[in-house]
Amino acid sequence: MAKQRETSKPAAPRARSAKEIEADLAASRQRLAGTIDELAFRAQPKEIAKRQVEGLKLAANDATRTPDGELKTEKIAGAVGGAGAFLLLLGLLRRARG
Repeated sequence: MAKQRETSKPAAPRARSAKEIEADLAASRQRLAGTIDELAFRAQPKEIAKRQVEGLKLAANDATRTPDGELKTEKIAGAVGGAGAFLLLLGLLRRARG
């Protein structure tokens, strides 16, 4: 004979009182207000600029230092040499024009 499985029905959720619903709404409003305040703070131009500067500092540090903290002298020398060549080219162009 085949066994019949007992199926259990999930318990029906209990009805919440008006005070419980109001408390949930108040908590949701509080969380939403905090989220809006945080977004408004993050969207301020001063904060955006601060995050961008911090990101550039980290990128420059990663580009010029090894994981041990030593300077990557070959990269620094290349960057300084490239900047020097660019400035020399600009000077020559200005002299040729004027």
